Amino acid sequence: MTDDLHFAKPDYDRQHRRGMPEVIYGAGKSPVQIAAIMRALNAAGQNAFATRVTPEQASAVCAELAGAVYRADARILTRDVVPLPERTGKVAVLCAGTSDIAVAEEAAITAERLGATVERVFDVGVAGLHRLLSRLERFADARAIVVVAGMEGALPSVVGGLTDKPVIAVPTSVGYGASFQGLAALLGMLNSCASGVTVVNIDNGFGAGVAAALINRQCA
Repeated sequence: MTDDLHFAKPDYDRQHRRGMPEVIYGAGKSPVQIAAIMRALNAAGQNAFATRVTPEQASAVCAELAGAVYRADARILTRDVVPLPERTGKVAVLCAGTSDIAVAEEAAITAERLGATVERVFDVGVAGLHRLLSRLERFADARAIVVVAGMEGALPSVVGGLTDKPVIAVPTSVGYGASFQGLAALLGMLNSCASGVTVVNIDNGFGAGVAAALINRQCA
């Protein structure tokens, strides 16, 4: 079942098909549009979840919708009217550097909202490999591992060689000119020498979080 808001058609059946409600991509939408879609989802008895929301958008929406919560570190805006799934199993979210945290948090919060317990392991890039090696036990029991990195994108290959768990690599647009806004990291991850590393699009923490949460569910 869908609704027609003229500028958007919220899909209320997505919750039943996929076990997760419609998620709003906030970039390019006005605060009025975001608020209207969130209100429609809530009226249908579903939680509202918007990604890539700027502080300015969030401020306007929160003024309109009581109970809306903004996570600036992940650019995520939510408004919940029903309990979130109980968290079971573990997903690990690793990131290479502090500059990658926004994308990593997008992945982590997404996985948490879909029922996973998340272990965050930040600032473990290959420029200081000892930082990763000293934290292996923190994600040894994870059912899936999201690895976020910019620059040359080497971290997922290293992690993929150290674990038997599914690794979901997320290239970020962090880096100097020759990184080409994340293209260098993307190509590096696609060419990983660690077998089985799966790669999502540049800065797509949300997609990685969904994939990790779905893997986590299958292992339950």
